[in-house]
Amino acid sequence: MSLFLTLFTVITLLFLSMLFLSFYFRVKVLNNYQILVRHRVEFNAMDVFHPEKLEREVIPRYPNQAQAIRDFSKYIRLAIKMASVLMVLITLLGAVLMYFRE
Repeated sequence: MSLFLTLFTVITLLFLSMLFLSFYFRVKVLNNYQILVRHRVEFNAMDVFHPEKLEREVIPRYPNQAQAIRDFSKYIRLAIKMASVLMVLITLLGAVLMYFRE
């Protein structure tokens, strides 16, 4: 198998994994979001990226929904991190693929 075909296969698999992870985390985030909306939990979007501020300011206001708030925040941060890593990998492998093109 040629190097081009191998790289193309790896990039395709990475892209498909990115799609799968995006769908998986979207389902997780939406489930937690529905719980938070149902219980009228409100906080700023930037609070999701500051767990210490979330723990200090938001969770004390909504102690019954603490786990849903934590899960929502965790899944959003994890989805962004994983998508970023996969995008960098796909870009790097794409650059290598263009270099080794036959």
